Amino acid sequence: MTGTGDEKHYGHGPEEVDAPERKKPWPEKQKGPVLLRRDQVGTSTTDQRLLDTTGPTDWLHTDPWRVLRITSEFVEGFGALAELPAAISVFGSARTAVDSPEYAAGVAIGRALAEAGYAVITGGGPGAMEAANRGASDAGGLSVGLGIELPFEQGLNEFVDLGLNFRYFFVRKTMFVKYAQGFVVLPGGLGTLDELFEALTLVQTRKVTRFPVILFGSAYWGGLVEWLKNTLIAQGKASQHDLELFHVVDEVEDVLKILAETRRPNGTAV
Repeated sequence: MTGTGDEKHYGHGPEEVDAPERKKPWPEKQKGPVLLRRDQVGTSTTDQRLLDTTGPTDWLHTDPWRVLRITSEFVEGFGALAELPAAISVFGSARTAVDSPEYAAGVAIGRALAEAGYAVITGGGPGAMEAANRGASDAGGLSVGLGIELPFEQGLNEFVDLGLNFRYFFVRKTMFVKYAQGFVVLPGGLGTLDELFEALTLVQTRKVTRFPVILFGSAYWGGLVEWLKNTLIAQGKASQHDLELFHVVDEVEDVLKILAETRRPNGTAV
């Protein structure tokens, strides 16, 4: 039976109720799992926007696109570094002068690590990073540089054999930690301190399998260690046991000895 427009509808009881007034249809569009109605419905399709080379480029700077770039950096990093041999990350200042004792120490450490069979990972820049890469390269070892996009620093130094450049600090830091069995920290500035304390925090909170963190140069690091003891720990902001998370040494031989005590095949825990 066709309707006449005067139909009566019944509710839950026997009484008759007026039929609801029919509303004017609204625009509706399904966009993947998302339902769009009324003013949310656009006039273009996903494929159209993909293939339109003359469209706006604001999407390059949106957060969803950044997520994809971040993911790509992780994928590239994991792919490039997954087959590294046992490796040590070496940190230090980009401002270390080539003719300084600290630069010479970096070269000696890089060379000794390579001769001991380690790959050497640095931030890939100049200064102390270049020194460690140079020592590893001179010794025929694998010299790795993980650079970062900065407005005031140059690219990877010439002694890097395997290099990656990152946009995001946190992706780069993940690579430093994931593919290293230990950290050697030469004198450095804010960036070096950032990397140092991130490593200590990860070990302290057991977010990573414990690995050695070695501060090279007691004259440089002594003041920091005293502050940790006399201020941080003395005021209850950290535990006395936290001082056991790192070592302070002045000799390359001591670096190798500490690393040898904790060395393990790649991919295995202590």
